[in-house]
Amino acid sequence: MNIAQKRSVLVETFGAQEGAALRAKQAILVIAGIALLAVCAKIKVPVPGSPVAMGLGTFAVLTVGAAYGPRLGLATIMGYMILGMIGFDIFQSSTADLNGIEYMMGSTGGYLVGYIIATVLMGTLARMGWDRSAPKMAGAMLLGNVVLYVPGLIWLGMLYGWNKPILEWGLTPFLVGDAIKLALAAMVLPAVWKLVGRARG
Repeated sequence: MNIAQKRSVLVETFGAQEGAALRAKQAILVIAGIALLAVCAKIKVPVPGSPVAMGLGTFAVLTVGAAYGPRLGLATIMGYMILGMIGFDIFQSSTADLNGIEYMMGSTGGYLVGYIIATVLMGTLARMGWDRSAPKMAGAMLLGNVVLYVPGLIWLGMLYGWNKPILEWGLTPFLVGDAIKLALAAMVLPAVWKLVGRARG
């Protein structure tokens, strides 16, 4: 844990480092992170050979967690959840008519819990430096996806019954898209760290 505490996450490499200016920076980052999560949740990209489009919501969740660290990442994802809970149409499949608590208690409820766990996990792994190399970042993304899917699948099983094709509904259709997002994140964040290193040098 001491090693993890000595590592900076990406958002700590620029801007204010203490006092009121730091608090202002963190507030701006939380607002920007929530906006990013909301926008990405609504974006779907077709995947050749797959009947299911790739949503960018999970990519945003895991990336924000890694870039922000566990505490700021948690504040951001909780802010996102609170806005969704009070009725803002910011979740992937929410609509003007289906949102808020009603939506959160539906089939995606477990995945939303997974978002929170995955954000904290990614932030913790980033504190340990996992976001600075492609292989470790790929491993972090894989773990992030696991902790995201587990509560999602458990929730589906509890909601609809374990005799239903839970894996076919909530996991297998998304594996191709997740593999693409994993590879993308494994390249992007380590590349940003290299740019930071060059700027400092």
